[in-house]
Amino acid sequence: MINPYRPYPVRIDHIQTETVDKSLKTFTFVFTDKAHEAAFSYTPGQFAMLSVPGVGEIPIGIASSPTEKGIVKFTVFKTGKVTTHLHNMKEGDAMGIRGPFGNGFPIKDMENRDILIIGGGFAFTTLRSTIKMMLEPENRRRFKNIDVVYGARNPGMLLYREELEAWEKREDIFMHITVDGTDDAYWPYHTGFVPAITQKCAPKKSRDAKALVCGPPVMIKFTKPVLTDLGYPDADILMSLENRMKCGIGMCGRCNIGKELVCKDGPVFTLEALNQTPGEF
Repeated sequence: MINPYRPYPVRIDHIQTETVDKSLKTFTFVFTDKAHEAAFSYTPGQFAMLSVPGVGEIPIGIASSPTEKGIVKFTVFKTGKVTTHLHNMKEGDAMGIRGPFGNGFPIKDMENRDILIIGGGFAFTTLRSTIKMMLEPENRRRFKNIDVVYGARNPGMLLYREELEAWEKREDIFMHITVDGTDDAYWPYHTGFVPAITQKCAPKKSRDAKALVCGPPVMIKFTKPVLTDLGYPDADILMSLENRMKCGIGMCGRCNIGKELVCKDGPVFTLEALNQTPGEF
């Protein structure tokens, strides 16, 4: 039996600075043992614990797609002791990964449906995983129209800029990129908050559509009524949450919202399910 508390040894293969202020970096890891790589089988939307010996560990959503073989990616916001240490590490350094944990987006149930993806800030990581998976040639035909609304505070805080530009040029995905504000007179995309751009650009719900939402609480709060106006019932709105996750396997109880544990029962919930909780989100 695999010990869920024991991290898989990994090595940092590549580090990509994502934002102008250098607060967000994407780490590409490779497993030191092929058996561990095979055991780390995940679905877009799941998370893992990044473990730095002698420092601590943190829960981070998986940014890579299961179709990106041989590696696993995480985009880390420099905000505390562990993340600061990780940001100071170098390519080639060793550490550990526990997981994957939680549930992911219900990919099978999303097949043959229109998909609306809404993301804000650095919470776009697991949505990047989902988009990459859906756009793979062998997978794209499994889904109907794909619309993406993604926003950040300013252009310098957008993640995955090269991929965003590549997706924007494709004919099989509709990108609606926005920033809260910019001084760039040549900014080619939208300016405005994510809920407003969703109201303006997202299509009305088709019969089979699903909406995937991941972002800061204030974005989620003001996006929910927009989706209602677009015709999405709560059962067709999937939300990826973050909370005070510690153990990752539902033992410590720190991440509960009512009787639900974000690390075990989530982090993906339907809005219908969240409506039955105490209302923290």
